[in-house]
Amino acid sequence: MNQKSMQEKSMITPASGKSSGLSLKVCGMQQPGNMIQISEIEPDYMGFIFYEKSPRYFKDDLPEISSKIKKAGVFVNETAENILEKIENYSLNAIQLHGDETAEFCKDLKTDLQKLGNTPELIKVFSVGDDFNFQEIKAYEGIVDYFLFDTKGVLRGGNGEEFDWDILKNYPSNTPFFLSGGIGPEHGRAISNLKSHFLKIGKPGLLYAVDVNSKFELKPGLKKIKELKEFKTQINS
Repeated sequence: MNQKSMQEKSMITPASGKSSGLSLKVCGMQQPGNMIQISEIEPDYMGFIFYEKSPRYFKDDLPEISSKIKKAGVFVNETAENILEKIENYSLNAIQLHGDETAEFCKDLKTDLQKLGNTPELIKVFSVGDDFNFQEIKAYEGIVDYFLFDTKGVLRGGNGEEFDWDILKNYPSNTPFFLSGGIGPEHGRAISNLKSHFLKIGKPGLLYAVDVNSKFELKPGLKKIKELKEFKTQINS
């Protein structure tokens, strides 16, 4: 995808169908009953973690949920073969790479994904700490569909800590991104402010989605319904 196409893509969030909307991804889903409850809120994505070291590791069958909700599989340094197997078994609509996957690996995987009937989206995660440099994302430009910025921590996600979002105001790319890392009910206003920044500079779709997990849980894998419903309304008000 050339730079112009990437920029045009960044101006509209497909899930919301409007330039000012934010997509919502609820990650770390684990319990079937809870998934059905969350599906009634109609998040744009549900995330399922296929990483055995995670307390939210998912290995069971999926209940029937709305086809409007994209099912995202989260992988950490997994083989392409196993990723493709999970896509087939769970009808995944998005692949989130949360490990040390190289640009070359992503390119090869993207080629494999494009051979499928309904090409899943490809999301590459970057862990942001005090020393983060946007040069790290350059090799992935034009390969992945989205970047996801999470907080650098002990765990591969789910640390419950936020990073300094001000760094994103100098975001140099035209690739839309997911905001993640310790996002909770109290962050609605801060997210709205960040969204306003991209509106002011004429690139509203760069902040494409918000990814939430541990701060909306009763325990790992069990999400709070009321809080998520209110949060979805707040970030798009």
